Amino acid sequence: MSGLLRLSLVLVCVWASRSAASRLASPRGARAGLRVARMSLLGDKQRHFLHVDDLSPLDLNHLMTLAAEIKAHLKTGATSYRPFHGKTMSMIFAKPSTRTRVSFETGLSLLGGHALCLGEEVGLGTREAVKDVSRVLASMNDMIMARLFSHDDIIELAKYSKVPVINGLTDFNHPCQIIGDALTVIEEFGSMRGRKVVYVGDGNNIVQSWLELAMICEYEFVCACPPGYGPSPEQVAKVNKGGLGKASVSHDVVNAVSGADVIYSDVWASMGKKEQLQERIKVFQGFGVTMDLMRATGKSSTIFLHCLPAERGREVTDEVMECAQSRCFQQAENRMHAQNAIMVMCTDMDHPSSPTIGTQHARLIDDAARIVGLSQD
Repeated sequence: MSGLLRLSLVLVCVWASRSAASRLASPRGARAGLRVARMSLLGDKQRHFLHVDDLSPLDLNHLMTLAAEIKAHLKTGATSYRPFHGKTMSMIFAKPSTRTRVSFETGLSLLGGHALCLGEEVGLGTREAVKDVSRVLASMNDMIMARLFSHDDIIELAKYSKVPVINGLTDFNHPCQIIGDALTVIEEFGSMRGRKVVYVGDGNNIVQSWLELAMICEYEFVCACPPGYGPSPEQVAKVNKGGLGKASVSHDVVNAVSGADVIYSDVWASMGKKEQLQERIKVFQGFGVTMDLMRATGKSSTIFLHCLPAERGREVTDEVMECAQSRCFQQAENRMHAQNAIMVMCTDMDHPSSPTIGTQHARLIDDAARIVGLSQD
């Protein structure tokens, strides 16, 4: 593990000279002030996970290394690592879910804990005030995970909670998804450093989280979309001014994917926008991922990712989903491993003991440490 030690020294030196103050704009004008408030009720060394760029590059390095370490431990079949024995987490679902529920519930169970699934009966912000729900759940659980429409609701949950709150998705962003996606890219290429990720489609909450990652990680992100459907220019400019990575928007999808290491897609009409589907089908013609578009990268090593569920035949063809370059289901599994690491990090639980990690997986851990892109290897 000498590579990790060497990387840590490099990161400390570089991070000491970089500012962590620059963050992407949020829907709220007082995000910086809320950060302090939402941390104030937590125990020592505990934290919420609401945005990717709430992490520093050092935090991200730690998180990705931990995700690889926990995944490696579970892949050995070992059952000795149970940091959440006797612990519970309430999961609030305002939006339906397959991967978010299964990944959190299965992951917590494998690590010894128990998750409770709460749906419409909570009535978050309607039947009961958000801050009241937060206080009640925090009094009986060790964590709260919420998959919501309103981003303001996740901020308020965290503000009034004395236990860590994890953002399982809002209309604004999807940070857990992107941590799992980054783990998948690392497993494929060994690093995020210098990689080009091209997202083809609507500039939605997935795009927001990729932009948040570019604030603290050295890679290139391109959103290829029709005019009027991209992320805000201010957020893209923020990355290019103060982030470690760089970001751009293109309306020429073939030119955008040239040299891409990753082509990424999502549905053209997310939950809450399904009434716009027929209009969007017309607007997004030419922005579907086909095998011809995969070949347009000029790289045989390009992989395809999709956060799922996929509407095959619209934003991506069945052929691409099933091709040898598709990593969609490895990506889906990595949601669980990434979120296991997020839960351990947020609650400051012990890590797996190193003797359980085999030689093959030790290399994966070293590779994961290079996520930030500051390694001199």
